[in-house]
Amino acid sequence: MSESFVIIGDGIAGSSAAETLREEAPDSDITILTDEGEALYNRILIKEYAKGKLPEAPVSIHDTSWYDERDIDLHLNTLVTDIDVENDQVETHEGETYGYDKLLVAIGGTPQQLPVPNADADGIHHFWTFQDARAIREHVEQADRGVVVGAGLLGIDLAAICGAQDLPSHYLMRGKCWWRYALSEEGAEIIHEALRDIGVTPVFESGVDRFETDEDGKLVAAIDPNGERYEADFGGVAIGLDFNTELLEDTPVETDTGIYVDEYMRTDVDNIFAAGDVTEFHDTILGERGQNGAWGSAKQQGTIAAKNMIDYGSEEFRWVSSYSITHFDFPFLSFGHPTMGEETVERKHSENEWRRLAFKDGKIIGGVLIGDLSPQSAYKQLMREERVVADQKDVLMQKGFSVDDLSAPQKQ
Repeated sequence: MSESFVIIGDGIAGSSAAETLREEAPDSDITILTDEGEALYNRILIKEYAKGKLPEAPVSIHDTSWYDERDIDLHLNTLVTDIDVENDQVETHEGETYGYDKLLVAIGGTPQQLPVPNADADGIHHFWTFQDARAIREHVEQADRGVVVGAGLLGIDLAAICGAQDLPSHYLMRGKCWWRYALSEEGAEIIHEALRDIGVTPVFESGVDRFETDEDGKLVAAIDPNGERYEADFGGVAIGLDFNTELLEDTPVETDTGIYVDEYMRTDVDNIFAAGDVTEFHDTILGERGQNGAWGSAKQQGTIAAKNMIDYGSEEFRWVSSYSITHFDFPFLSFGHPTMGEETVERKHSENEWRRLAFKDGKIIGGVLIGDLSPQSAYKQLMREERVVADQKDVLMQKGFSVDDLSAPQKQ
């Protein structure tokens, strides 16, 4: 009798899992349930769409025929409201039930709301789905002034969208620089200057105390904690994600900020797996739990989850993630866990060339490269090898660094 697999979520994690299941379990029944109204699209490219750089077509990855051709039962606009662990079935908002032998939860997260007055005003946008990108593009093309809140990787996408659409904007940040947990002020100033060049003004040690609206409930300004007023009819908020763990609250599956899984993407319920942004996975390189929302990481997690749903223990998730920004004239890339670590080293090589590495137990666990991405392969190799190199920081920071430049590995 063929196995039945149910996947909640049709992002890159869920879709990759379905594709792998079909390839490696050709006789199985595969069902995908997603609350979105369209099939898989490229979350990386939706920012280029919102900037006005791309039409819709290149953003879509799969249409419904892709699932039909692979005999994958896709249900759009379907919200799963309950997981019945005892009876191995899930229930949707319409009362329909789907039984499973193995379940994959790949439901991602939901943008956090600012806990301030008028945070839901007409004109304030969050940026996560293709529908969000459509609404942002339409609004930003008509707006007069913008304000963006959230000094992270999604926040800078919103700021860059304003810049690309020639919308004068203020970018309000709580700290002294953009992405302050991963960059020093010296490195971040490269980003700050690039923002200014596209008409976005960084404002530090700021944030939002409240939004002001007109009598129709439309955004007219943001007031920061210092009392400064920034007029805006377009607002972008990206202060993080709330991961969608509430679906598992009444089950034995352990959760915290995300769903706990082992290196095989299995939860503590034997036939329930999870993949993508929502997971807190055992990071075999870091040696502790990690959480990562990068596209490549989510895709690989979906693939690994599927393989272990078929044959548990067959392949572990071992991955060095990376995230790139393509908004400026210079490249930007982060990898691994750049906001963690016991010590760091950084160096600026030129006006638009800077790098930083983070270490734990003498090993590279993450980093940021601006301007010159050529060392990334070497750094990722050292991270995968878990090689102790913190005693050779000067060598690591050399322009044109290669693994061969290092002295012999230390014995563990």
